[in-house]
Amino acid sequence: MQEQISALKEDITARIDAASDLAALEDIRVAALGKKGSVSELMKGLGRMSPEERKEMGPALNSLKNDVADAITARKDVLEEAALDARLKSEKVDITLPVLDHAAGSVHPISQVMDEIAEIFASLGFDVAEGPDIESDFHNFTALNIPPEHPARQDHDTFYLKPDANGDRKVLRTHTSPVQIRTMLSKEPPIRIIAPGRTYRSDSDATHTPMFHQVEGLVIDRDTHLGHLKGTLEAFLKAFFEVDAVTLRLRPSYFPFTEPSMEVDVQCSFEGGTVKIGDGNDWLEILGSGMVNPKVLEACNLDPNVYQGFAFGCGIDRLAMLKYGMNDLRAFFDADLRWLKHYGFRALDLPTIAGGLSR
Repeated sequence: MQEQISALKEDITARIDAASDLAALEDIRVAALGKKGSVSELMKGLGRMSPEERKEMGPALNSLKNDVADAITARKDVLEEAALDARLKSEKVDITLPVLDHAAGSVHPISQVMDEIAEIFASLGFDVAEGPDIESDFHNFTALNIPPEHPARQDHDTFYLKPDANGDRKVLRTHTSPVQIRTMLSKEPPIRIIAPGRTYRSDSDATHTPMFHQVEGLVIDRDTHLGHLKGTLEAFLKAFFEVDAVTLRLRPSYFPFTEPSMEVDVQCSFEGGTVKIGDGNDWLEILGSGMVNPKVLEACNLDPNVYQGFAFGCGIDRLAMLKYGMNDLRAFFDADLRWLKHYGFRALDLPTIAGGLSR
């Protein structure tokens, strides 16, 4: 029996070493270790042996089985590495070759909409402000009057980094509001900014992604009021959707960082399966807004008895979907060139108020 085991091991090992590809190696594995394989059949014979024979043959057969399995694994690693190397050599691209289609490159709709928004607010006298994607708890939550027990602070909603040496945890910003805080801490009023950029939340479906884009606006001055907020939003939406007029509806809401807070709806029509902004009998919620909470001003060392202001925010991805007829947010991040060629914009057609935003 021992001679039979040794001969079988030599035969299987030789076939493993001679296997030229993964398919051939898999055939050898099935023939040896499969349900009806040669090694498996010998293992089944243990049940018909006497206790003395099992005591002798059991370790020998288990050793055979383990040796064959190890040899197959080792050969598989070699073949997989060779297959990968061959694939890399066959699929390499010479990046020094000239581009054949000079018109192939196009601007992503998110970049286009960001440029459109910046162009509109620049014409209204706003500056563009930026801040880090990795924020402190103070800038992202505390200074914005978000209490410790607020759901937005929980791990199931927010991406936290590992605690530092002091036990403090940085956070991937959940909104671009920290840019407003940084601006108020570093600049004296009057302040008039927008803050576009990436934001992060633990959510993913057709209308939510873990990383998305927001733009927020902030105005701080001595005599700012709700009329200024409504007029600013009307001017922005008319220019962005390229319509002659918009009708807004401001509904009471709650945000920790504004008081009073309002959801803003725009009058629209859903006829024909498309959204038409500017007329119709329907309403579409489009952004959140409000007057800056006095506690936020105090956290930024501004006297709420002297200064007041308004803030607003909306999703850039959502604006792009509404304006350009896209129905799934996840496609924005799939890196599908066919999708980008269909929805992309020519690189040299920069949006301007005079020349048109979405030529």
